[in-house]
Amino acid sequence: MKAVELIREAVDAGARRVAACRLLGISMRTLQRWEAESCREDRRYGPPGKPANALSEAERALVVAVANCPPFRDLAPSQIVPILGEMGVYLASEATFYRILREEKLLVGRGKACPARHRRPRELKAKGANQVWSWDITYLRSPVRGKFYYLYLVVDVWSRKIVGWGVYECESPEWAAALIEEATKKEGVDVGQLVLHSDNGSPMKGATLLATLERLGIVPSFSRPHVSDDNPYSEALFRTVKYRPEYPTSAFGSLEQARQWVEGFVAWYNNEHRHSGIQFVTPAQRHTGLHIQVLAGRTEIYEEAKRNNPKRWSGRIRNWQPLEEVVLNPTTTERKTSLKRSA
Repeated sequence: MKAVELIREAVDAGARRVAACRLLGISMRTLQRWEAESCREDRRYGPPGKPANALSEAERALVVAVANCPPFRDLAPSQIVPILGEMGVYLASEATFYRILREEKLLVGRGKACPARHRRPRELKAKGANQVWSWDITYLRSPVRGKFYYLYLVVDVWSRKIVGWGVYECESPEWAAALIEEATKKEGVDVGQLVLHSDNGSPMKGATLLATLERLGIVPSFSRPHVSDDNPYSEALFRTVKYRPEYPTSAFGSLEQARQWVEGFVAWYNNEHRHSGIQFVTPAQRHTGLHIQVLAGRTEIYEEAKRNNPKRWSGRIRNWQPLEEVVLNPTTTERKTSLKRSA
């Protein structure tokens, strides 16, 4: 049925012409032009038949076959067409080659120039301690120019507690494996309980570490290459490390000095630092469940202050409810409450 007739029937049934046009996806001006021209067909989609100069199915198939044959499969249409011209052959224009390959879903990186595709890591949810850990390695300057010490840090995503750390003279899957195994024993992690997230560095994917994770029943998870946002908790923790007032402005004098400093930092971070991402309780309080009592006490203090001075409060007291869930690499576009601030 013609669009004009459909709109007339809708108007006769009580609909407005503007609303009927909007429903069909045309403007009032288009409807008026069609009525004036006594149009019988919907001309929004072009002529009903194929253009006279369109390639036949055989010609189209030949373009695809040539583009995929061994001499040309690694070349772009911008190179294929001139080479065919030198051979005295013309099949189609460069634009037509591109259009056909695009329609056939063949217009991708060709040959070794094809870019690697890396999927976003899967969403990891933690609703309690020792469910999702994140770890990474960062540099610590040494007295020797160009030489560094390497700080390994393992953090519980839900509580933000540093559950394992080490300072070594090199990056090594063996050191990482020993560190993770020691941390799981100290925390009493059961088989199949934990997911360990890291970036794509060679220590993270070393055979020794992966074999250890398999033996301990730990599921590995990896960031995309060169995407630091996929491992935000470790990155934020490293920033906290290096922005501490007592962090050396020049370099650590020795490996032992670096280990002593990190040991003091871990004690402060776990037991004294009020973390903004977990309602300003310490990681140790949240890791052990003590944060529930702490936050309940704050709520009582705020409610009492509001009762004593109601005119100073224009609305509700501050929300001190504990965060029940923390999400690493959320798949939704909305920013998770637990990821507003990571340090």
